[in-house]
Amino acid sequence: MSAALKHAHANSPAQPPLKVDSIDVVMGSTHILHQVSLTVERGESVALLGANGCGKSTLIKACLGLYPLAGGDVQLFGASLSKRRQVPWMQVGYVPQRVSATAGVPATALEVVRSGLLGPGRPFASWGGGAKAQALEALAQVGLAKRANDHVQVFSGGQAQRVMIARALVRRPQLLFLDEPLAGVDRASRQGLADCLAQLREQGITLVTVLHEMGELAGLVDRTVTLADGRVVASRSLVASRPLAAHEPEREPGRDQRRESGREPEPDCGPEPDCEPDCDHLDPHSAAPAYVHHHAPNLHLNQAD
Repeated sequence: MSAALKHAHANSPAQPPLKVDSIDVVMGSTHILHQVSLTVERGESVALLGANGCGKSTLIKACLGLYPLAGGDVQLFGASLSKRRQVPWMQVGYVPQRVSATAGVPATALEVVRSGLLGPGRPFASWGGGAKAQALEALAQVGLAKRANDHVQVFSGGQAQRVMIARALVRRPQLLFLDEPLAGVDRASRQGLADCLAQLREQGITLVTVLHEMGELAGLVDRTVTLADGRVVASRSLVASRPLAAHEPEREPGRDQRRESGREPEPDCGPEPDCEPDCDHLDPHSAAPAYVHHHAPNLHLNQAD
């Protein structure tokens, strides 16, 4: 057993899947995140809410090591990102925002999902019968096992998004980050996607989801955390028995509760390009293991907001 895996086994049982401690993210001259703190407990489903450009996507990318921290720390299952080799990356999954990532790709759903097994030191991880069985299992989790050999370019937006979720699930993670999973998904497919995520929640997988509004996912969320101008401005438990974490701010007096719940969009927090700049120029492989980015052969996923 590797040292990293031993560390994961030693730390995972007692540690929350995600702990963000007063982080700052600065891109060029733009200060995007300001002293953001957040703890997500095992099995919890947390929605990150706020207007476009307020730092939601930047936050989860910082949690994955895709963006560098200017201050503070992030721990995944008790392991700090500052000690990257000790992070149990196998337990972490990520579904990026762009549904169009699979558009026009000359690959089957099975091939796309199998590519999720690739990573540093694992150039052949997607080969063999074991990898195929894992990929089929992941596709079954999202209800697409019978479409395994269909090319992804013929899938609807909702089906393509489910393929990307399966790609994240193929490593059997315990913590799953999703960036705007309903974006680009037609209304008829949204409920199917919500049902898929509900099953993952029932399996005990911890969910951290970026949403502009909760919509069909409202019933799956235990807690909302609202960002504005790169700061956490509110945290609200949707489960009466679940207290807020001590370090997270209470809801501001007089704040419209409908906004916090995601039923109405948050007010504009400033020009989107200035809040979350395009960071395609960053080298993702210098920030985190490749399997977190989900780069596949012949498949380019746009990681920018």
